Amino acid sequence: MSASDEGIAAAAGYAPHPYVGGRTAVLRALAAWRMRWPGAPRVIVLTGNPGSGRSRLVTGFLMMCDPGYRKQLPLDDLDPATVPPDLPPPAVPNPSGRTAAQLLWVIADHFGLSADRADDIFPELAAREEPVTIVVPDVDRAGPVRAAHEPARLVRDVLKPLAATETVQLLAEVPRELAAELVEALPSGQAQIIDLDAPEWADPKGLVRHAETALDPGAGAPELPFTTDPAVRRPLAEALAGRADGSRLTVQLAVQSLLLQPEGFDPEDESLLPATVGEALDLHARRLGVDPQTLRLLLAPLAFAEGEGLPVQLWGPLANAVAGWDMSQDLADGMLLAAPFIQPVEPETAQDADGEAAGDGADDGRMLLRLQHPGIAEEIRSGLPDVRDAQTKIAMALLEAVPQQNWARADPYLRDHLAAHTLEAGLLPQLLTDPGLFAHADPVTLRAAIEAVPLEQLGAPARTYLRTAPLLTRSQAPADVRAAFLESAFVEDGLAPYAEALHTLGFDLPWRTLWSVPLAGVRAVTTGALPQEGGEGAETAPGADGAGAGGEGRATGLRPVAAFVVPEGTPGSRTMPGPDGGASGDGGALLLHDLLRPGYVDADPAQVQLPSEETKAAAPFGFSRGADYLRVWARAGQEVVAALLSDAPLTGADLSPDGVLVVATARGVTARQILATAPAAAPTVPAQRTGAADSAASDGLEGDHS
Repeated sequence: MSASDEGIAAAAGYAPHPYVGGRTAVLRALAAWRMRWPGAPRVIVLTGNPGSGRSRLVTGFLMMCDPGYRKQLPLDDLDPATVPPDLPPPAVPNPSGRTAAQLLWVIADHFGLSADRADDIFPELAAREEPVTIVVPDVDRAGPVRAAHEPARLVRDVLKPLAATETVQLLAEVPRELAAELVEALPSGQAQIIDLDAPEWADPKGLVRHAETALDPGAGAPELPFTTDPAVRRPLAEALAGRADGSRLTVQLAVQSLLLQPEGFDPEDESLLPATVGEALDLHARRLGVDPQTLRLLLAPLAFAEGEGLPVQLWGPLANAVAGWDMSQDLADGMLLAAPFIQPVEPETAQDADGEAAGDGADDGRMLLRLQHPGIAEEIRSGLPDVRDAQTKIAMALLEAVPQQNWARADPYLRDHLAAHTLEAGLLPQLLTDPGLFAHADPVTLRAAIEAVPLEQLGAPARTYLRTAPLLTRSQAPADVRAAFLESAFVEDGLAPYAEALHTLGFDLPWRTLWSVPLAGVRAVTTGALPQEGGEGAETAPGADGAGAGGEGRATGLRPVAAFVVPEGTPGSRTMPGPDGGASGDGGALLLHDLLRPGYVDADPAQVQLPSEETKAAAPFGFSRGADYLRVWARAGQEVVAALLSDAPLTGADLSPDGVLVVATARGVTARQILATAPAAAPTVPAQRTGAADSAASDGLEGDHS
């Protein structure tokens, strides 16, 4: 099949696809792929230049695969070879803004896979009896951070394994530089690359039709001399398509420019018609009597914008920063100048990572702006003399826009996307020392930016964040809970000043992490108190029973401690006593640690006093746990006041009567003083990682203390 089929279809009197407007040859190839026609490839890679219409073509094809849209399309008027069979619609995971890992789990969820690990997803798909059909559009828009090159990772980690899975029928729309890599390992005949700009797939007549429709008042164009007269409109459409050399984006921008500012336009002067996206920008500026460089500088902040778009109030400051001079007047006068190239984003989609609107109470009417197409952004960035310098200026201007450097009051764009700008500027490692930013920023976006930096360039706080980031993204927790997880992680990594800083930034933290020890092999923990004569370390331990050892009439204090069940031979440990006072015989030993501060305790574990049943019943908090999560609840109202999610299975946990939570994992043991007095926002525990239902705490010296 090739572009020569376009003429055959036209001669047969078939109508063009109402949304695509052409591309008969490609639609035939896609329909054959969908029906698994003998000889059709199992994998199709659709590619082309930016603005070639790849996304529109895939959308038009998917309309014919969707039962609801099929009813709205004139299928009987179309070339039958372009219409796929009436089958259940394919899976269409959207990579826009997603990481490769996120997209992979979207696919797993869609097919109801039971895999707990990413590596298990492809074997489970391969084991299915019935083949599955997957369409992945807009691969070039993958990832929350543009400079992190997520499309390449998506091809390598997701699309190539999918393409290699025999039970998967795959259609992927990818940038040209990644197309060959996707199919290079597949056997001959299993894959096909369709390049929309290659002569055999080009559709010049469809591009003319596209231009003529855009100029037609019947399709919404204003009534102008070159739009109302078919004798003028048709030649103009042919001239536009001929100059654009297959680029639908160039035609679209040229038409929008002409319709917005028709004065002085001569439809017979082809020098006024653009051949590229760059020429579309420059010609539009000149027709409005403006230096083309002014237009490019005005649009530069939008060309670097991350996420859904740039908040309109930041456009001016960032334009000034990139230009190096005050562009406020140019911006005030430039709405007509910029209009063909920008589009607003609906305010209701402009939310922060917690699902709430912009900070500092100024969220009503918040508007985002973005460029009409990524191809415009590529053109503007490529025309700048120094992209890194431009990003440095943008990053500095964004930092200045944070109110009193208080991330809680900053616009969500500043919190979530500053890291992306500093990444391309080469400044991200210097930014990664602010615990407030770590807690407030969208963890998916910040993690993607940090992972793009070589590990050896990251400081200790950034490494702690990177270690904790999977927990933050998995939990989908709000900022306060993210801050709590980070506070513990900083203590675990010996960065106590960063943990303490989080207690000064206005977060409602459910706990204060008292200490953490890296200790392998802990299989249970218990809290209690050790009788100790007055002196350093001796203090009253609420709820501990007994008068202690040391003789009558002698003042004795109780030192709160935690006891760890550790492997025999662990330095500092003592053999666990059995019921008869001898060794327990199970190979375990006990190691004592101060409950309230760092430091092991050298004492006989047999002297540890446990809380009485009355004391435990009167304690303000109880807890319950699963395989890798734990909840602390207020006994009075049974409401959760703290929720802990772990990146490793819990091997032991206990809660002292005065609210010190001691938790052991394969990494070590950490103690947290519960601070919460009101119900806390619990993080989401994803279904694939919940483990067992809430269960009793692991036994230490004397069973469950919850």
